[in-house]
Amino acid sequence: MTEVETRGRLGPLRHREFRLLVAGTTTSSFGGAVTPVALAFAVLDLGGSASDLGLVVAAFATAEVVTVLFGGVLGDRVARRLMMQGSAAACAVVQAAVATLLVTGNATIPILAGGGVLIGCLLALSGPSSSAMTRLTVPPDELGTAVALRRVLQNGAQILGFATGGLLVAGVGSGWAIAVDAATFVVAAACFALLRVPHVRPEGARQTLLADLGDGLREVLRHTWLWLLIGQALLYHLFYGGAQGVLGPIVVEDSLGRSAWGFALAALMAGFLVGGLTCLRWQPRHGLFVGTAFLSLTAAFPVAMALSDQLWLVLLGAFLHGFGLEIFSVNWDLSIQQNVAEDKLARVYSFDLVGSFVARPLGLAVTGPVAQAVGFDRWLLLVAAVMGGSSLLALLSRDVRALVRSG
Repeated sequence: MTEVETRGRLGPLRHREFRLLVAGTTTSSFGGAVTPVALAFAVLDLGGSASDLGLVVAAFATAEVVTVLFGGVLGDRVARRLMMQGSAAACAVVQAAVATLLVTGNATIPILAGGGVLIGCLLALSGPSSSAMTRLTVPPDELGTAVALRRVLQNGAQILGFATGGLLVAGVGSGWAIAVDAATFVVAAACFALLRVPHVRPEGARQTLLADLGDGLREVLRHTWLWLLIGQALLYHLFYGGAQGVLGPIVVEDSLGRSAWGFALAALMAGFLVGGLTCLRWQPRHGLFVGTAFLSLTAAFPVAMALSDQLWLVLLGAFLHGFGLEIFSVNWDLSIQQNVAEDKLARVYSFDLVGSFVARPLGLAVTGPVAQAVGFDRWLLLVAAVMGGSSLLALLSRDVRALVRSG
């Protein structure tokens, strides 16, 4: 077999560091997909309402937003491998404790919220480092394939995780499901510990945290397409976070049963998987424009949940949502990695994350009471209109339409 044939078949998986990176992120993605299903029904089993569930999920999201900017600064200062390894190990401890309390019947809703805060902080500290790590594990000409392949593998694991989460909750309970997540963090920490990648420190003298953040913000504002689509993501998460995290389990369970929600999330991830596989083969020159157009398909899931008396409709809506979002996400991720300097990359990713998620806690907290006041179905249809409309409006920007993929 020639070198070209070997490269074509294996692609980025030929590289040891990339294999370790995706082994760790894929394993933790599986456990991370089990937990939302388990957590939702753990809160409901403890007598919680839609508002209680929203507050628990909002606690996680708030901690994530507050911490992620510091994660970006540290990701450009400290070895990213250490950030990822330490975060995974600490998350394993927290999830093991939460699982033990649930299994022994000692958990309360405030305890679940507190565990969510800790996990949110830990994941936020390592999130920018994880996003910026791909470029350090493969040659530049394989970056596009590596970005798509990493997402395909993680999404495949999440498909299995969501379906497994529904089955575990129905079969053995939420506590044991969260214990599975703890075990996956242990595996991820071991994989990240074995990574051997260079650490590029920011140029110039060491600055304060605020000065480093200022440099990262200026880099974001330098690219119109970057700050514009971060703003669009803010609207997306403000409305959609509560639709999936709060209303989804309640609406779908009421009409189709608990296991149906797990299958709906699995269909969502199947859309991600097919979208990622599509991106492995289809690499449009104006990838950001194409991805943003496909992003409008995310409106399909809340529309389907509003009409969730038939399972096939919910599954189709979830699939289209995932497919459109993944086409966007691959091209978005690649656009950032190809247009941002290495020594600012983690900070830019942190602004991407905080800009995307800063409104999510508010959306999670208010979705329950607002939806109860106006009606669940009406609110879901409004959410769909905002998500689809904001995506199409972003296409009016020349910077979004004109950005060209390199390589």
